[in-house]
Amino acid sequence: MSLKALRTLVTIARHGTFARAADLLSLTPSAVSLHIKTLEDELQVSLFDRSRRQVVLTEAGQLAVARAESLLAAYEELADALASGPSLRGRLRLGAIHTVLARRLPKALVWIKAHHPDLHISVASGMSAELARRVEDGELDAAITTEPVSPYPQSLGYIPLFEDRFWAIASPELSGQSVPQLLASQPFLRFDKRAWAGRQIEQELRRQHLQVSEQMELDSQEALARMAVMGLGVAIIPMSDEDLQRLPPATCLPFGQPQLRRRVVLLEHEKSQRRHLTAVLKTALDA
Repeated sequence: MSLKALRTLVTIARHGTFARAADLLSLTPSAVSLHIKTLEDELQVSLFDRSRRQVVLTEAGQLAVARAESLLAAYEELADALASGPSLRGRLRLGAIHTVLARRLPKALVWIKAHHPDLHISVASGMSAELARRVEDGELDAAITTEPVSPYPQSLGYIPLFEDRFWAIASPELSGQSVPQLLASQPFLRFDKRAWAGRQIEQELRRQHLQVSEQMELDSQEALARMAVMGLGVAIIPMSDEDLQRLPPATCLPFGQPQLRRRVVLLEHEKSQRRHLTAVLKTALDA
């Protein structure tokens, strides 16, 4: 009985289809089917009710999934055991929003490599809501996201890392205008509404009854800020004080009444077995 086959079984149970499991595990559909057939032959039971069109576990399949999850968790704990000396050994599957990938995470990874060379961190990018789902589903061990807003998985907890404020950014030639005047006269460079921060911006625009003429929609604060500074329109984005200081000459006005803020957090399962590793990551991000 292989760990790969057990992981395939658990992934199918979590995501509801063989095809989705194949995508997530980077396997062919035939390989996924073979894993399940091999398990059924070894265990001499049917794991799925094949009389139905949808994927439905049999009673034996439900028990097998529960035991498989325990076995996989035990294996991961073994892989994450402490090495001798002050260095940690293990693997951490981390997700991160684009803001963190471009700013703080590279420096933190360098710090970890220097202080804990046997701690290996793989990184995936995405939007906060998507990363939260992947942490909940067990595809990621932790993720650096915007502070969760409802609805979000209740099984997840988070540790605050840092805070950004929201600013309206435009060309320096437009100084002296208010945010409503800028939005009324300039194309709007929108922060992606699928992101939690993008939804906050949209809600505040509606609350203030501000009309915009949308020019583009991007999930990149850096790109939006640069385009706004160059005179292509006005962008509303969350920025740290450090990012604000690094901007070239620009018109920068607080956005929101009061000014909107967002917290960036380290998101993980409440019962995570890798808290000793995420604690090291937080230390590195604060370093």
